[in-house]
Amino acid sequence: MAGGGAAGMIAAWRAASAGFDTTLLEANDRLGMKIRISGGGKCNITHDGPMASVLAAFPRAQARFLRPALFAFTNRDVLDLLAREGVHAQARDNGRVFPVDGPGSAAKVTAAFEALVRRAGVQVRLGARVRALEGRAPRLEALVLEDGTWLRADRFILATGGASYPRTGTRGELLAALGALGVPVAPWFPALAPIPLKAPRPEWEGIPLREGALLLKAGPGAKVLARYPGDVLFTRAGISGPAALELSRPVEAARRDGAAWLGYELAAGDLDGDLVALQRENPHLAVRTWLARWLPERMCAPALGMLGLAPDQRMKDLPRAGRKDLAALLAAFPLGEPGRVDLEKGEVSAGGVLLSAVDPRTLAVKGWENLRVCGELLDVDGPVGGYNLQAAFSTGYLAGSLAEVSTHST
Repeated sequence: MAGGGAAGMIAAWRAASAGFDTTLLEANDRLGMKIRISGGGKCNITHDGPMASVLAAFPRAQARFLRPALFAFTNRDVLDLLAREGVHAQARDNGRVFPVDGPGSAAKVTAAFEALVRRAGVQVRLGARVRALEGRAPRLEALVLEDGTWLRADRFILATGGASYPRTGTRGELLAALGALGVPVAPWFPALAPIPLKAPRPEWEGIPLREGALLLKAGPGAKVLARYPGDVLFTRAGISGPAALELSRPVEAARRDGAAWLGYELAAGDLDGDLVALQRENPHLAVRTWLARWLPERMCAPALGMLGLAPDQRMKDLPRAGRKDLAALLAAFPLGEPGRVDLEKGEVSAGGVLLSAVDPRTLAVKGWENLRVCGELLDVDGPVGGYNLQAAFSTGYLAGSLAEVSTHST
């Protein structure tokens, strides 16, 4: 068993609990490094609600694949398991589930899973990074560690994670090793990451845009390629926040294709008509006052400057062209061209072992008798909100359920 993160710990616990002699290899000097930093140390464990609604948050092909795993080990199963270890959680209004302990609770979640692992009799080997795989389909023969040690076993489970947050020890190197063995894989790709802008606005750092939608277009005035409702937050280098994280994968794909531009939809409908009516009903209203209904105050004067309008512009003196420019500004507030989205800063990595190459009922790699994969090593990338951790727990559980399908091994 390689990888001591969310999926790996659950898989090891599940296999050992069923009576299998289980060894868990972890490259770091402690287990669950990525869990420890998740949610800023608070750990968004899972997402609340029936499993059908949890599945519906994933792209359709991913949801079909994940269905057996998520129903085999549900969000309620995860929370019940943690509660038995003394870690209690509650759902927020947005459905995200966090421990009730608050800051630092991610460490308690990790400790609970580690306690389960060790109590089940798993032999844990820390500082044991796998650098290569030895074997040929249909059987994997050994894992090769960085120090050259070969570790042989009857069954292998790989849960070594993706390529985001390399400081947590997940470098994604086993994807290339699997590809070299003929396992179909997709290269790592950034997902759920902040988006840098070619022309950032560091003076707006910390300012949010709310109650609208982030737009990805082929260019200013071009067709919308993708749209995601939600808040964004200006950073020194670009934008972050829920909508930015969710659109980061298509933004990077569009950027690589050479046609990517971002805007934020603050308002929809006939804004020009609304402005015409307002000029008639309240001609002395300052345009800046009206604009502050949609934009944070600190952005209003710069926004008017972008349109060539004076900070004290009144509605009665607003020319037709200025009125239409204002309407266009709120329909797609210009953020500009994105820079390269950094794979290492994503909450998860897109890419991994292709789902078509894995049996969703067992997590066994097709064509291999004794190899299973789970967690972020799979080509799964759900939205923000606890979905990806739940997918890791559930796929780990199914991958570790060795006794239930004796004809498949890992």
